[in-house]
Amino acid sequence: MENSRFLFKFYYIGSKRYHGSQRQPNYTTIEDILITALQEKGYVNEIKQSGFEVASRTDKLVSARGSVFSFITNKLPILMEINSVLPKRIGIWAYTKVPLEYYSRYNAQFRHYKYVTGYFKSSLNIKKMKMACKALEGRHNFRNFSKQENKEEKTVRDLLLASLNIDGDFIIFDFKSRAFLRQQIRRMVAKILEVGLGVINYDDFLDLFDPAKFISYQPADPFGLILWDINYGNSVHLTIDKKSKERMDNYFREREQYYIFKTKLFHLIQHDDIG
Repeated sequence: MENSRFLFKFYYIGSKRYHGSQRQPNYTTIEDILITALQEKGYVNEIKQSGFEVASRTDKLVSARGSVFSFITNKLPILMEINSVLPKRIGIWAYTKVPLEYYSRYNAQFRHYKYVTGYFKSSLNIKKMKMACKALEGRHNFRNFSKQENKEEKTVRDLLLASLNIDGDFIIFDFKSRAFLRQQIRRMVAKILEVGLGVINYDDFLDLFDPAKFISYQPADPFGLILWDINYGNSVHLTIDKKSKERMDNYFREREQYYIFKTKLFHLIQHDDIG
């Protein structure tokens, strides 16, 4: 088979064992695990020559359901062959062929993230939090909603969606944009929650759009963040691999049942009388 570029959708669960998604010296990352699997199964040899590219980077403990990577190979991909050497917490579930010069990072129309946190009914003003979400939508300078590592970095972004919904005892945030800054979502969530708790008022929140004002604070926990999807519009038509999708669904179901059990166990320990 002649050299072709393939694009893949994959998931991973954030873990302390992986230092984020992007390759880094002296650390094990999600990219390292993927590359090792591709090399082991003969899809790539020299990684630089393969044009291996991940479309979005995430920090340590962040998870993904619909992240994307691509590479060039002369071997027709068999997803379950690659999945067979990946840990269960990482898996490929869909793919398609794209042009050799296709850049999965820059051709994305938008990235969709979700953030999950607990809903404390008595202490959060949901109406004010929704106002803060609405204010985030559109074109703004998000310097104060990002990890400021480079003063020369362009920090104006178009936020297509910022919303929240209540799901039982949880709040689920949704954010969509073509591109996000480092820690942008976690910092937006942190400040939206502060509005809801009354730590800051709505005007204080709006002050964050002023790049001349440097405001230092901690982002929300990375564990609640999920890279939900990367959308390419009509330019990409993915084929979902049935067995690979079943592998993903089964793993999620197993972990869900495990944590339901653990939740019940700790509930009993906390609330049942001892004696």
